[in-house]
Amino acid sequence: MPAAAKMPPPNDNPQKALVLNRVTRRFRVAKRIVPALEGVSAATSPGLVTGLIGPDGAGKTTLMRLIAGLLALDEGNISVFGTDVSAAPLKVQGMISYMPQRFGLYEDLTVQENLDLYADLQGVPAADRPAHYAELLHMTGMKPFTSRLAGRLSGGMKQKLGLACTLIRPPRLLLLDEPTVGVDPISRRELWQIVDHLVRGAGMSVLLSTAYLDEAERCDEVLLLHEGQLIGAGKPTDFTRAMTGRSFLARADGTPKRMLQTVLAATSGVTDALIQGEAVRLVLDASTGPETIRPPGIMGLKLSPTSPRFEDRFIDLLRAKTAAQTPAAQPTQPATIQAPHDAAIEVAHLTKRFGVFTAVDDISFTVKRGNIFGLLGANGAGKSTTFRMLCGLLPATSGRLRVDGFDLRTAAATARGRLGYMAQKFSLYGDLSVLQNLRFFAAAYGLRGTRRVERINWALNEFELNDYANATSRDLPLGFKQRMALACALMHEPDVLFLDEPTSGVDPLARREFWRRINALADQGVTVLVTTHFMDEAEYCDRLVIMAQGRILATGTSEELKTASRTTALPSPTMEDAFVSLITADSAKRTGQTA
Repeated sequence: MPAAAKMPPPNDNPQKALVLNRVTRRFRVAKRIVPALEGVSAATSPGLVTGLIGPDGAGKTTLMRLIAGLLALDEGNISVFGTDVSAAPLKVQGMISYMPQRFGLYEDLTVQENLDLYADLQGVPAADRPAHYAELLHMTGMKPFTSRLAGRLSGGMKQKLGLACTLIRPPRLLLLDEPTVGVDPISRRELWQIVDHLVRGAGMSVLLSTAYLDEAERCDEVLLLHEGQLIGAGKPTDFTRAMTGRSFLARADGTPKRMLQTVLAATSGVTDALIQGEAVRLVLDASTGPETIRPPGIMGLKLSPTSPRFEDRFIDLLRAKTAAQTPAAQPTQPATIQAPHDAAIEVAHLTKRFGVFTAVDDISFTVKRGNIFGLLGANGAGKSTTFRMLCGLLPATSGRLRVDGFDLRTAAATARGRLGYMAQKFSLYGDLSVLQNLRFFAAAYGLRGTRRVERINWALNEFELNDYANATSRDLPLGFKQRMALACALMHEPDVLFLDEPTSGVDPLARREFWRRINALADQGVTVLVTTHFMDEAEYCDRLVIMAQGRILATGTSEELKTASRTTALPSPTMEDAFVSLITADSAKRTGQTA
């Protein structure tokens, strides 16, 4: 089936696991009617993993809830194995299990008590439970943790327990709404192994939604949603194959990779330009050949073909769907920084203990001024604790920590005035308008008079927020929430910017626009420290640290870390491969030491 082709017209064929026919659902927000889904028609095959792919706000959760009978359709119909959801919701609910994004675990109950509770709710006979529990605990690797409180589990373990509770009664169709959001790459792989086991071993049908485009390649078939509309359906390989001959790695001796990316992104005929290691990954539009690429001011450009990937096609479809591309910035020459220290962040033997528990264990690293520095690690590695100490929000137990020349032990308040911070979750004031939030943060950072007015106007113009100035912040699209959060973090022109999972769930195009801004800031001399679970975003970093169990396992550039993980079986490892290799080797080493 061609990548962009729609699936055959839906019908009530019981041989189909799921049939969507002109599915439409709208919501009222204030005085506006907002379409969540508009005329979506598709069908999925039984016994397969179908990926529901799209960014936050695409309509994935709304569709899941409609299938589960938790929302009513405005138009159209949905059938599950030949049964109409609207006509027989209870019958359909007897065939499905649904794991929402925020699955309702009881954190003050143990793992075993959560399983017992959901077995009671689903009416699982007592005689059937021991064997079923044993299978679920083995499949999820949770057997050693049955007596641990759910609230004491890591993010990945909570997701696996939620999945086990969802499967207390084995369904014909399993609905998983972004089960891998917010978890590290190893937990993501473990969850996918469970899904594969369910489909290959038990013949279950799975509909799995995700904002991670690389996960689409693990699905048997995919439905692509964007702004409530189906923009493509078919096999992932068909989407990837459609991009053959259009993907390249670009290099130019003497040109910094960030500048090369910025120039190429603004070049006619270029669909996408992303930093990948020391090169720029280039996707050309269908009518452009590599010999025609002549970026202004770039000498000695070299393009080498590279294998296409699913994300290339998704971005290609989004570009075609979007009326006009966001204008790319012009190249920015690195600013000349007059500062007393070449290192903007200095960490030496930093340790943080909570009682007898050591969250951060004697770590040391430095971040050069104007660099983008990545802090990576599995859930529970100590990243957030390190982040909070660097921001001056949490005192260290021991060690030395200097940010922008200030010792955080003696001048934390002064240092915080030189820092910008963008939290993982949207943490601004949802009841206030965009303009009110900007005014509040300007005042909080001590901006007064003309300076305050100038910076607020700068934020409204630079981040294209003028049309939303009087809109309530919680009602903004996620991409505009992200813009506003970054605008507030930059209101006082900080020297150091901290970004905690800044692009989780946002539109792929919005992610690219976000990183365009971050690259420009770094070129102007702003030091950026970022945490992320998107391993492709680690490619933007000048240097990386990978943590586990509060310790640093490795540091270096993305290319150095990938080279170190190269093997005969894996000659071209990705950044995710390198991450998993390091964490797995450390875990095996620690297990051997304690055996």
